[in-house]
Amino acid sequence: MDVSINYGAVVVAAIASMVIGMLWYSPILFGSAWTRLLGRSEEEIKKSNPKKAMAGSLVMTLISAYVLAHFVGYMEVSTLTEGLQLGIWLWLGFIATLSYNLVLFEGKPRKLYFINIGYQLVSIVVMSVILAMWQ
Repeated sequence: MDVSINYGAVVVAAIASMVIGMLWYSPILFGSAWTRLLGRSEEEIKKSNPKKAMAGSLVMTLISAYVLAHFVGYMEVSTLTEGLQLGIWLWLGFIATLSYNLVLFEGKPRKLYFINIGYQLVSIVVMSVILAMWQ
């Protein structure tokens, strides 16, 4: 089965996800709690080369959007409701469940888990809707 990918939509979806992440992890929303739960100071995070982290995150987000576009195409998702449903089901089946292993095996705080999967939920739903509506 061959799927036609709208690369413009992939880029827009990835940029939307990055913007959501910048807001989500900013002091305006959950950035302060996230930093505290990581056990790191803001100075430590700033010293860890945030430009390199953002560039790497952009590449990973582009890959995610590209793969998600395949799901949209294979499942013939083309409406707002279908995009919402696809994003929620993928989040629940893969992101929320697999990410919980960080709590179970690495001892990460549950609050950190909820902050991170909350972002992932909003991000994947927005990307799914963009890709569904812009085929």
